[in-house]
Amino acid sequence: MDITHFVIYMRYNLMILVSVSLLEEDRYDSYSRMILKYFLAEGVVCRHELFVATAQDTPDDILQELPAPILDDVAVPKPVEHSRLTGELQESLDAMKIAWRYQNLPKVQSALASSSRFGHYYDVSKTMEVEIRQATKCHPFYLPDHVTPPSTAHRVESYSALLRSLQEVIHREGFDLAAPMSKSRNILRVGLHSLGSVLWGDDLCCHDKPRHSHALTTFLYGLRALLRSSLSVAVVTIPSHLIQDRALMGSITRLCDNAIALESFKGSERDTNPLYKDYHGLLYVRQVPHLNCLASQLPDHKDLAFKLKRKQFSIE
Repeated sequence: MDITHFVIYMRYNLMILVSVSLLEEDRYDSYSRMILKYFLAEGVVCRHELFVATAQDTPDDILQELPAPILDDVAVPKPVEHSRLTGELQESLDAMKIAWRYQNLPKVQSALASSSRFGHYYDVSKTMEVEIRQATKCHPFYLPDHVTPPSTAHRVESYSALLRSLQEVIHREGFDLAAPMSKSRNILRVGLHSLGSVLWGDDLCCHDKPRHSHALTTFLYGLRALLRSSLSVAVVTIPSHLIQDRALMGSITRLCDNAIALESFKGSERDTNPLYKDYHGLLYVRQVPHLNCLASQLPDHKDLAFKLKRKQFSIE
């Protein structure tokens, strides 16, 4: 299954009943970062507004790495002196562009393409053009700009500052459902990178019994309540493999509506196992929301693997 088809399913959930999606990072945070960039790139293509929060790399660093869309409905035309082109030459150029774009489209089954062709495809070997990226309004949150150097209250203050900043954007930009509908409403896509890590001043990944073990869960309570009352959806990445308290990790998962985990083969014995030679890691679906039910639902098929091709991230 291509990552786009997986995101199609995720996108239905995000727009129907999901506010917060949890992404458990792989060991080196390379593939989980790729999925986060897919989520943000889809927001750019759909002209949604973005809120990107990071603690190490700046939000602009992540935005500059967004994959390039390869569908012709989002291609930005290059400046061409149309006045110098004859009508016959212009038609020839248009035909060449159309043929080139179709050549770069992924080969999918016609049934899938006709029934779920509302997603977009991306080329991970190229980055998104600046003209496309700058057409979307982005609200960055870079932790060092909002919180003083680490202190005893740093891990609490970092999440408080993040929640306040997100709340201000939601109210100021008109994403609050309680705000009067004075103009056409838009969607806010929120990407929160590597929460719970030491970069955020948290000690969940450092101790078996962290002193402020409820800082992240308290934040998720507030985040979920804030997003449920606004036109906003969020993807939160967490380095779960570093969190020692598994019961606490279970609480974090239950506070999110959707949860998937990535296990990379890098540095493990599976990297040399012939059974997995065509893949780069495994994908686990931890939790899927269930309509009209308080309990979450797990899919029937749990054996999913992913691989990063030259131009495509695939889940099979």
